[in-house]
Amino acid sequence: MPGSPYTDLDRPPLSAARLRRALVAPNGPWTRLELYAETGSTNADVSEAAAAGEPEGLVVVAERQTAGRGRRGRVWQSPPRAGIATSVLLRPGEAAPDRDWAAVPPTGYGWLPLLAGVALVESVVRLAELDATLKWPNDLLIGDAKCAGVLAEAVPGRSAAQPPAIVLGIGLNVTLRADELPVNPTGLPATSLQLAGAAATDRDPLLRALLRALADWYDRWRTAGGDAEASGLRAAYLASCATIGREVRVLLPNGETRTGTATSIDSDGQLQLTTPLETRTISAGDVLHVR
Repeated sequence: MPGSPYTDLDRPPLSAARLRRALVAPNGPWTRLELYAETGSTNADVSEAAAAGEPEGLVVVAERQTAGRGRRGRVWQSPPRAGIATSVLLRPGEAAPDRDWAAVPPTGYGWLPLLAGVALVESVVRLAELDATLKWPNDLLIGDAKCAGVLAEAVPGRSAAQPPAIVLGIGLNVTLRADELPVNPTGLPATSLQLAGAAATDRDPLLRALLRALADWYDRWRTAGGDAEASGLRAAYLASCATIGREVRVLLPNGETRTGTATSIDSDGQLQLTTPLETRTISAGDVLHVR
């Protein structure tokens, strides 16, 4: 039947009912899940809900995005049901006494996209059985090709006293074919789990594993008061990061370029870039692995 989600048997649709049964619970971490056949951007949908006062725990999943957003205003698109496009709403600045979570100061929020990267690489390694790594800050690589990315956006509180919400968006290429892959403007080639020879490409268990890993790491991080060292997050990120020890070129948000050796990730999740003259702290930028 034309237009049916079952016309491509390699890309069956997700089931909102099954996902809700598996993931949603009144006491969190995920309190509401919405699955859309098509939307402009899951990050935009969750940001709109956050601005309207939606509590922490909303998950939005789309079978297809028409205006998905990536870093630096880039577009993230894929054919229907060929990947995972999801965004979640977190409110780390609000205490949760029922879970023994104190409010995390805004200085710690920079770890959230890296936290999502750790959850993503763990899920892909476990289910797809691929050697996946992270390129700082949060691109998932298989070999030297990009298979997924994370975009974190802050949504201001409804009043000056309310801390901002954080929207984490994750896009994972699952069954994209070679002629469907996006072109990366930084020159990094793209791939998908299927093209990389994944042991599993069923999006339902992949999405469940991703959201459970994300919830688990968020719980550890919140329980530790947003301390990446005490929660084990920094160690887990360093263990998965292919950028450390590499010669890299970094395109900064102001258009300048820096080249050096990526030597570490500091306590705030920032990249330490060492040159013959100095060590610089990079808080944001596009990284290219030179060798």
